[in-house]
Amino acid sequence: MTTRRDFIKKTVAGTAALSLGSIIPGFGSNSYQEILGANEKIRIGVIGVNSRGNALAQGFAKMKGCEVTYLCDVDSRALERCQADIHKISGRTPKGEKDIRKMLESDDFEAVVIATPDHWHGKAAIMAMQAGKHVYLEKPTSHNPAENEMLVRATLKYNRIVQVGNQRRSWPNVIKAIEEIKSGAIGKVRYAKSWYVNNRPSIGTGKVVPVPDYLDWDLWQGPAPRVPNFKDNYIHYNWHWFWNWGTGEALNNGTHFVDILRWGLGVDYPTKVDSVGGRYRFQDDWQTPDTQLITFQFGDEASCSWEGRSCNSTPVDGYGVGTAFYGETGTLFISGGNEYKITDLQGKVIKDVKSNLKFETGNLLNPSEKLDAYHFENWFDAIRKGGKLNSGIVDACISTQLVQLGNIAQRVGHSLDIDPGSGRILNDLEANKLWGREYEKGWEIRV
Repeated sequence: MTTRRDFIKKTVAGTAALSLGSIIPGFGSNSYQEILGANEKIRIGVIGVNSRGNALAQGFAKMKGCEVTYLCDVDSRALERCQADIHKISGRTPKGEKDIRKMLESDDFEAVVIATPDHWHGKAAIMAMQAGKHVYLEKPTSHNPAENEMLVRATLKYNRIVQVGNQRRSWPNVIKAIEEIKSGAIGKVRYAKSWYVNNRPSIGTGKVVPVPDYLDWDLWQGPAPRVPNFKDNYIHYNWHWFWNWGTGEALNNGTHFVDILRWGLGVDYPTKVDSVGGRYRFQDDWQTPDTQLITFQFGDEASCSWEGRSCNSTPVDGYGVGTAFYGETGTLFISGGNEYKITDLQGKVIKDVKSNLKFETGNLLNPSEKLDAYHFENWFDAIRKGGKLNSGIVDACISTQLVQLGNIAQRVGHSLDIDPGSGRILNDLEANKLWGREYEKGWEIRV
């Protein structure tokens, strides 16, 4: 039986099989090859280059067959710094612009990389698709579930190639680990868990201060409803912990590992979601949980969980970040990096697969530079050849939505019943108020 979700997934996947000539409206195949150039270089624009975006821009600049031609950031310091960094790598200085709307008018690039704060992800990606650009979208896909639905519709409507930054989907040993699970190496798996631990300091109580002269605060807020005053503890990282812009540790780090849980278990939307936790460690402006346990039930087939501890870094099973799949005959662990191990039911290690390419735990900006190149190349192959994306928009939106549902359950204080076919919340007016959001006038998202 084909579900609505199967239909959408097949349709979106089919967009990758379009000929290059049909990808950008108004250009035949010959014209498109001229855009790429004789050596088929893909020209990239990067939106949001203060931290993770700077690392991504440098990573793409080092890729064969890629040229970073344009950068966009509302912080002039970040923009200038990234321009200098790309010049050191390529010998060329990308153009710079603070306003995404002006940037997307340019013909100097075919594809964009989006590494803005979460409240901008859905809006920026849809704007880019409407401008005829392919998209590499950092996770999470969106700020709220309603934006996931809009992203899928936009991908179908504009026929863009959209890769999401769940980069572990392209890491060789993580792929092998999932193949082990699927092949029955640890027997039938009914339960799996994931976790992320850190020891983040307090963000304090913010003081109202003038907006720095290097920052366009109105553009930074973009589609989000305006806050009355600028405070000194909002940017450039602490926005993660404010609901107006961020989505907490659950989507900051949890999305990666919930995605692996779904992949290994072979599940999509759950039937029930619950969350417990809160802001426990400090009394400050931090709004999202610093301690959170989200659980997902998939009917009578499987269940899984994600544990996040932002203020206690004690490892789980020896790992500060990772996933564990519990089977009938053993357990498979995937750490934060490109490695895995299998133990028997007594805990004896029977297989330990290592990698020379390491994940740097604690590196907030670029913990897996060499590994991420696999994911970038997969996106390029889809653009050039119609290859299959390892983290296409439908799968990525489902994984993002699971964690968003966990946050909604946390905020309303009770478990949610979910339609496993659509991912929609059932019979819960209070929870459904958090399905979407209000937008600043003039910044609404329209597909």
